[in-house]
Amino acid sequence: MKKFILMFALIMGAFTSANAQIATENSRVFDNISLGVTAGVSTPLDFNSMFPLNTNVGLKIQKDFSPVFGLQAEGIAVLNDNHFSDIKTAVKATNVGANAVFNLSNIFGGYNGTPRTFEVSTVTGIGWLHTWNTSANYMTAKTGLDLAFNLGKNKATSIVVTPAIYWNLNKPGHIHFDKHNAQLAVNVSFIYHFKNGNGTHHFKTYDVGAMINEISYLNGKLDECEKRESQIKEVEKVVEKTVTVTNGTTKWIVPFEFGKSTLTPAAKFILNQIGENSIVEITATASPEGSKEFNQRLSEMRAAKVSDFLTKKGIKVASAEGKGVDPEKGRTAIVITVQ
Repeated sequence: MKKFILMFALIMGAFTSANAQIATENSRVFDNISLGVTAGVSTPLDFNSMFPLNTNVGLKIQKDFSPVFGLQAEGIAVLNDNHFSDIKTAVKATNVGANAVFNLSNIFGGYNGTPRTFEVSTVTGIGWLHTWNTSANYMTAKTGLDLAFNLGKNKATSIVVTPAIYWNLNKPGHIHFDKHNAQLAVNVSFIYHFKNGNGTHHFKTYDVGAMINEISYLNGKLDECEKRESQIKEVEKVVEKTVTVTNGTTKWIVPFEFGKSTLTPAAKFILNQIGENSIVEITATASPEGSKEFNQRLSEMRAAKVSDFLTKKGIKVASAEGKGVDPEKGRTAIVITVQ
């Protein structure tokens, strides 16, 4: 028993690790239920009297609690009497059982949201055999395999071939697995999987890894948007402080970084506020740091940068000059609209 428990734990551990990034939705009470009709033949397992074959028909209903494990209720009626007593009724015997189903394909191969076209499951359980006419009752066990062929795009139906052994466990004094009191059976079942609340006929899975990556990506985009919005607000504050209007003439104060003539995003935002049909005059200056010659060249470069930017926008530049150092104006370019 301990070995069986250990083996089961290892199997479930392998399934969990193989699907560490895949989450399967919980099964609600009336989800993942299937109903099937079955028919087949059986013969004594000791093969001492193989014919006539015992034909049977029946029903089975199954509830899957996960892609790996389910419970199955099965009822079959035996129509022949090979190895049964001389029973005159049309139904010679009935066997009603409860079985545990383990999907080996999903245990070892993982489940990715839809069943495979072909799957193998183990079916084991206990039952109650009743023979008619003699009214005898026996405890039974079933050991077998479900070989499922899942059909259609949605896998809503399945054809299942089940080779199995039905054991008659009643032996005077103890429960006994004996081939002389067992039937080897092969059944074929047509199964319909009812639609679940999620709109599918089976368990729905979610790729947790992909969802985490998507959330991280969206969070990154949100951070970028918030940062951009913050920058825009800062620039708008700058614009409010750098635009003055006097007697119909607008003066724009364009800031520069220390020692540079490159137009910053704030500078471009301010320049983009100037109307396209304007005529402007540009005067650029520098702060006192550095030599006089360097600051003169720097102011001229700043004036040229502003002029090039406005010219490409279709704005006419009447004049653009660098004035060198101006302690009051500092690292700026003054743009005045003359029309």
